[in-house]
Amino acid sequence: MSISGKVFTVGLITLWYASNIGVLLLNKFLLSNYGFRYPIFLTLCHMMACSIFSYIAIAWLKVVPMQTVRSRVQFVKISSLGLIFCLSVVGGNISLRYLPVSFNQAVGATTPFFTAVFAYLMTLKREAWLTYITLIPVVTGVMIASGGEPSFHLFGFIMCIGATAARALKTVLQGVLLSSEAEKLNSMNLLMYMAPVAVAFLLPASIIMEEDVVAITFELCRDDPKMMWLLIFNSALAYFVNLTNFLVTKHTSALTLQVLGNAKGAVAVVISILMFRNPVTITGMMGYSLTVIGVILYSEAKKRSK
Repeated sequence: MSISGKVFTVGLITLWYASNIGVLLLNKFLLSNYGFRYPIFLTLCHMMACSIFSYIAIAWLKVVPMQTVRSRVQFVKISSLGLIFCLSVVGGNISLRYLPVSFNQAVGATTPFFTAVFAYLMTLKREAWLTYITLIPVVTGVMIASGGEPSFHLFGFIMCIGATAARALKTVLQGVLLSSEAEKLNSMNLLMYMAPVAVAFLLPASIIMEEDVVAITFELCRDDPKMMWLLIFNSALAYFVNLTNFLVTKHTSALTLQVLGNAKGAVAVVISILMFRNPVTITGMMGYSLTVIGVILYSEAKKRSK
């Protein structure tokens, strides 16, 4: 790879890190510290931004070729993925109201465990025995981190586990439902079709479950213009996470992305502790470290089994 190519790749990875960690911390700031207690509406804003920016990037800027939905059956499959995607984001945002980012990331690191479980249940796909053994420290680490977390909140923990499981389920379902060559969509086109579906689910849910949220949000933005810019920036950043995720995968590899993702979680934990000053214990950090080690071992075991 040329020097300019390396610089471009490093720049992409830096942007991916910044957008991932940035949206996570800003979500926490809005939902917990800033007092905007409407996680469903916040997710609705994210999905609306993803709908608009996805179309602009594909139809106008030609970031990737546009892929069309070929049948009603394919649309139903995409809609199912959109609903699960929506639930994972909502669950993650709700959990940030109650849990510190550091613990949220520790629970999120268990995604490989749920992916392996769903892959077996839905496709009967068995991994090598060594791969399953590496999942033991992943789960054990979260159990230790839960016991050592000073800000542990049961409802927040349940929402975080649910979000992590939904994220893993979407990954497995995507491989099952869109497995044929005719139905396969790249991640950017899939997001363009899933995001409006998520909006359709989230809009009534937000209106019913978060009473007067639209009027309250307008009033908050009128009283504090900074609030409006925070919501716009946060929503745009949510799309940028998906765009940079796609570009990093395209210019490196899925395995590189997985390794970088493991490191990203650790970086997010350190930054969140420094920013929000949430209390941490040695037990909690040991648990999270064990989980990260387990995820790294899992990635290595998966690579060797191929």
